[in-house]
Amino acid sequence: MKTFSATPADIEKKWIVIDAEGVVLGRLASIIAMRLRGKHMATFTPHMDMGDNVIVINADKVQMTGKKREEHFYWHTGHPGGIKSRTKAQILEGAHPERVVFQAVKRMLPGNRLSRKQLTNLRIYAGAAHPHEAQSPEVLDVKSMNKKNTRV
Repeated sequence: MKTFSATPADIEKKWIVIDAEGVVLGRLASIIAMRLRGKHMATFTPHMDMGDNVIVINADKVQMTGKKREEHFYWHTGHPGGIKSRTKAQILEGAHPERVVFQAVKRMLPGNRLSRKQLTNLRIYAGAAHPHEAQSPEVLDVKSMNKKNTRV
């Protein structure tokens, strides 16, 4: 048997939409990262961008277990003494709540050029509306995959 290696002609990208309302953040991020890389397919090839286009809606209603809402995100401005931090709760209540989901997914992907390209296939929206109806995305029900995926 020969090892299958996908070529650009073999790749078929689908569009999927995921409703993040009531879903635990880490479990959601791991499912999204798997879909972006294409690891859910039998023809997975590590060096090709063969993952799906993922649309996440209701990112502002994502849930966290334990005290993770009070944990900080840190970043640095590049200037001396320029370290900044916000709690995840502050970011979710602020102007850009989709950044919490984006950072969780980004940190589950390898830090290379291919994963930065794969992140462009991720679209996150705070509300229930999204402008990608023309692509007719399939709904992926993360809540029904495992009872631990939701938190009420």
